[in-house]
Amino acid sequence: MNKIGCYIHVPFCEKKCPYCDFYSVHGSEEMLDDYTNCIVERIKYEQERIGRPADTLYFGGGTPGLLGGARIARLIEQARACFGLDNAEITAEVNPGDHLEDFLQGFVSAGGNRLSIGLQSANDEELRLLGRRHTAAQAAKTVRDARRAGVQNISLDLMLSIQGQDRESLRRSIAFCADMGAEHVSAYLLKIEPRTVYDKQRDSLLLPDEDESCALYLLSCEELEKAGLKQYEISNFARPGRESRHNLKYWHCEEYLGLGPAAHSFLNGKRFYYERDLRAFLAGAAPVEDGDPEMPAGCPEEFAMLALRLTEGLRDDAYGARYGTPVPDPWKRAAKRYEQAGLTECDGGGFRFTPRGFLVSNALLSEILYNS
Repeated sequence: MNKIGCYIHVPFCEKKCPYCDFYSVHGSEEMLDDYTNCIVERIKYEQERIGRPADTLYFGGGTPGLLGGARIARLIEQARACFGLDNAEITAEVNPGDHLEDFLQGFVSAGGNRLSIGLQSANDEELRLLGRRHTAAQAAKTVRDARRAGVQNISLDLMLSIQGQDRESLRRSIAFCADMGAEHVSAYLLKIEPRTVYDKQRDSLLLPDEDESCALYLLSCEELEKAGLKQYEISNFARPGRESRHNLKYWHCEEYLGLGPAAHSFLNGKRFYYERDLRAFLAGAAPVEDGDPEMPAGCPEEFAMLALRLTEGLRDDAYGARYGTPVPDPWKRAAKRYEQAGLTECDGGGFRFTPRGFLVSNALLSEILYNS
């Protein structure tokens, strides 16, 4: 039986960043306790219901660091008791500048071994414009503190095409990641989401134009590769063997369980999620079904869309192992049409998108999978 991934959404933030669309609320100590107790009970229930072991555990948010050491340790220990977590990758997202000593002690003592740190930029003015509460110096201290606590697998988040950013400042942020010895970097183009503060301020934001945004993305791919961080997904780069095992489950169309408000799951061929409502979750609300009737969970088109987020691309061996046939010839022929333009790379066993292709991946997917 294949092992699943487990995602736990921690929906608490001290302050919401103006670009952020993730579900989060301000939480009192009492609410943090209630949430922890609720997740413990959900873990027990899910173990009895699905009876599946897990080999990745990911705490996202929100701000998991706000749980503190005792709560995070309790959740990890409960997950291990129910899901095994043999040789597991156990990740938590944290923000630089928070008081993390207690959290790190509890996290590491319970077996936590990977941190995802929300750096976003190593330029203090860019951080100020993003509404972040930390400085580059505080981010460096967070990395050093994590190393001292025993975490030897650290991912840093970078945002691309943000206010005040130019090619030279991006190079400096990437150099900061390299100097910190980051094993992994997630480099995301800013997307203005509906109903965020940035959405309301859209007309006054001083953002790079579309051409410059593309140039910044391609520069990040080039500079991160030079720093020894190989691109393996549209927005993710890692040193050899340090790719996010948890996130690869999503992109390989493998199964995972999500717990917490706004958390999504894919189990037994079905997708479902908890609504963005902490009080409803604490009151025992059940998850609701998710999915597009025109694209059933795990169908060939969904598998292809997820595979083509990865630099390995869509391959006959992986597709055949799942569906019993090679990648469909019409898809291969359609992908070949874009090779001369530098958007795809094709061979007899499948095809992949190049970094330039990733920039127009939505259009390419539509043309290759639905108009071939």
